[in-house]
Amino acid sequence: MSSNVITGAAPNTLSGKIDSFFEISKRGSTFGREVRGGFVTFFAMAYILVLNPIILSHALPKGGSIAMPDIAAGTALIAGIMTILMGVVANYPMALAAGLGLNAMVAFTLVLGSGLSFQEAMGLIFWEGVVITVLVLTGFREAVFRAVPRQMKTAISVGIGLFIAFIGLINGGIIRPQGGTVVGLGINGSLMGWPALVFVFGFFLTVVLYAARIKGSILIGIMSSTVLAVIVQLFAKLEVKSDKVPTGWGQTVPQLSVDSWHLPSFGSLGQIDFFGAFGKMGPVAALLVIFSLMLADFFDTMGTMVAIGEAGNLLDKEGNPPRTKAILIVDSLAAIAGGLGGVSSNTSYVESSTGVGEGARTGFAAVVTGVLFLVSIFLAPLVEIIPSEAASTALVFVGFLMMVQVTEINWKNLEVAIPSFMTIIFMPFAYSISVGIGVGFVTFLVVKLARGKIREISPLMWIVSILFVIYFCLGPIQALLS
Repeated sequence: MSSNVITGAAPNTLSGKIDSFFEISKRGSTFGREVRGGFVTFFAMAYILVLNPIILSHALPKGGSIAMPDIAAGTALIAGIMTILMGVVANYPMALAAGLGLNAMVAFTLVLGSGLSFQEAMGLIFWEGVVITVLVLTGFREAVFRAVPRQMKTAISVGIGLFIAFIGLINGGIIRPQGGTVVGLGINGSLMGWPALVFVFGFFLTVVLYAARIKGSILIGIMSSTVLAVIVQLFAKLEVKSDKVPTGWGQTVPQLSVDSWHLPSFGSLGQIDFFGAFGKMGPVAALLVIFSLMLADFFDTMGTMVAIGEAGNLLDKEGNPPRTKAILIVDSLAAIAGGLGGVSSNTSYVESSTGVGEGARTGFAAVVTGVLFLVSIFLAPLVEIIPSEAASTALVFVGFLMMVQVTEINWKNLEVAIPSFMTIIFMPFAYSISVGIGVGFVTFLVVKLARGKIREISPLMWIVSILFVIYFCLGPIQALLS
């Protein structure tokens, strides 16, 4: 018998107790497979340790008390704790970390778009987590899940993917404002400067590695392009991009220094204003933002949970994984933890399927992944040397991964196609995830009414769509009231 197999271990030994608690042998797995699966999952999603600070840095006030390394350390800490909790409480091979799309909504929609402070945005993240937790505990999540058409949920995910890709191209300096058009390629239609080369190198390296099915391709792409950027900076001595230096680095100068090596700081923890957003935005607008955050988080989790269960043959006859409620509760608490930790809502990662592909079947693999996240806290200070041109390659590639779901939408059915299209295009064009969701919901209502299918509109869709109409008209409404 292989040394990795624990079947038959004495029940009173440590290995026997672990086997019994996690049901490792019962699910046909071994210690070795679980550990390998945990490592593979970590390397498949470790890019978030770089991307989350990069994205949330747009929401940080200049000269404030929170820096990118603080976000990186907090991201690793919360991801580690919640992933271990998923393994121990739910016994499911699924890892959690700050959600892409949700962090973009914090930075570009709430802070830059709506004028909230970083702390006020984290307050809304906290309340979103509370709402999801209540939905799970009361069983109302089923009503919410049924109310939104399945293909509309897919459109939300696709729209977020395009939004993220657009941000990546802008941050990477590949797409820029132009004189004659709103945006265009590079500088006057050409890719110029070393930073552009760093982006192109990193992106196509990621593409090649992913096509070759190399695990951790996104992280390898970021790290490799960062190394290239450091080498370029040693010789080129470039400055940060400006009107006078259009071919400079986007945000961070990639150079090693004595200050790059220091103990991690957790300055993001507790940076939260629970009620400030309600006063600044108004109750209706704040509640709609919370609802938008909940949608983006809620349905991704449902899809991820089922996808991982299918990959590991863990679903029952009704297509539900074991301990479904425990899985959803941990995921909901992760959103709350993300707000309290100042790192945006944490959610389940579909990259966990890579670990399942290596043989992971239990929560022990999640515990391994969580421990690796905690260890990675000590690498957090190094995030300061990663230029946006290197990190943005991952944003664009993740956009592709989310875009492939577009085939699940029935484009021949106008009742689905038109609202899905509006959802997808408004997210990048309006630079707002919540606006995309709202426009899609209102369009869904209009198309159904135009076709005389009023009975097919659920009460919840009526309520939310009307609230979004009010949200879009808040300016004129406030002007009339004043």
